[in-house]
Amino acid sequence: MEKNPLLVFQKEAPEIADAYNQLIMALVKTQGLDSKTKQLIYIAMKIVTSDFVAIKYHVPMAKKAGATRDEVLETVLLSLTVCGLKGISHCLSDVLDIYDQTEN
Repeated sequence: MEKNPLLVFQKEAPEIADAYNQLIMALVKTQGLDSKTKQLIYIAMKIVTSDFVAIKYHVPMAKKAGATRDEVLETVLLSLTVCGLKGISHCLSDVLDIYDQTEN
């Protein structure tokens, strides 16, 4: 059974996790980018940093923020210019499966 690393973080270091959550909430409230764009950027950053667990959370958030399947696909494809085939081989199939399984 795969543990949710954020839940472990919250349990083991609650004060630090709370401070981290406050940072996230401050970033969510910024107005420079809309929520959909932020989520697509998060997906791209998580691909290039090999944070495949986080991708599982950001793909549904992107879809719920209005991202189309084509936009998510293109986000993954853009990782080719930064990390070669790694993003494609490690997560393209999973990203599309997660997108397809996420309800609007």
